[in-house]
Amino acid sequence: MARNKVQFQRGLSDVEFDRLYGTEEKCREAIFSWRWPQGFECPACGGHAHCELKRRALWQCNACRTQTSLTAGTIFAATKLDLMVWFRAMFHMTQTKQGISALELSRRLDVNYNTAWAIHHKLKQVMLERERSAPLDGRVEMDDAYLGGARSGGKRGRGSPGKTPFLAAVATTAEGKAHRVKLRRIKRFTKKAVKKLTARIVMPGAHVVTDGLGCFKAVEEAGCTHQAIVMRNGRKAGRHPAFRAVNTVLANIKTAITATFHAGASKHAPRRLAEFAYRFNRRYDLAAMILRLGYIAVRTPPMPCRLLKLAEDHG
Repeated sequence: MARNKVQFQRGLSDVEFDRLYGTEEKCREAIFSWRWPQGFECPACGGHAHCELKRRALWQCNACRTQTSLTAGTIFAATKLDLMVWFRAMFHMTQTKQGISALELSRRLDVNYNTAWAIHHKLKQVMLERERSAPLDGRVEMDDAYLGGARSGGKRGRGSPGKTPFLAAVATTAEGKAHRVKLRRIKRFTKKAVKKLTARIVMPGAHVVTDGLGCFKAVEEAGCTHQAIVMRNGRKAGRHPAFRAVNTVLANIKTAITATFHAGASKHAPRRLAEFAYRFNRRYDLAAMILRLGYIAVRTPPMPCRLLKLAEDHG
């Protein structure tokens, strides 16, 4: 039996990671190349002529005299940690199949929990910002899904207390396999909410396949063609071939989140979902994932912890 090439790819090994990013100087060189691939560019005037103030670790534009640091204006801004700590965090977050909790990250990085939590959520914010682009096209399976809920006792199903509803959309290949995913938290499954969200994550003209939940009729109002397959029994819907891709993705999400996170605030669910989607959508080249994450990280504005704790996804 042939092995799944995606599942058995080597990814980025510890040895290769150390070769590429094993010193502070290598990390600085990587960030410089990601931020200024064509050479230094002044953030104020766009000028290229500059001088380096090595003692202060600053670059100064010769034209407007603006001074900037390597991490200013990026997700790494104002960090007091070595860049090697950030790079090691990116390594663990991209190369582990089911993700890594902030608690485990604190152990791996040898930092306290609050520091690990901030790094963890800042990098997930980068993933969230990136996942807002490139809507799905072609054939898309869509379903309602939920995180959390009562651990024991109480009401079950959609009305269970403590559940965080989210919309799962999966673009499929010609063979019906999951290709790309979009996962978005939603306040409630109404036609208005589904229409608004579909317009953001699915291209007009895409063919959307859903179950018979009434709110999914709104995908047509978002410019998509719609095929509703009414299933009276929820278990049968889970085995229906028309929903194979989305059900496989949802099963993987719940397995990963249950194994990695034991609890978490609903307001942080968007970043948690974005982290899974980010890794899933780039699973074909694990070794390059840290490079791609770093490239986007230097283009993501600073995110203070006070905003991380308050932030909620609005699109």
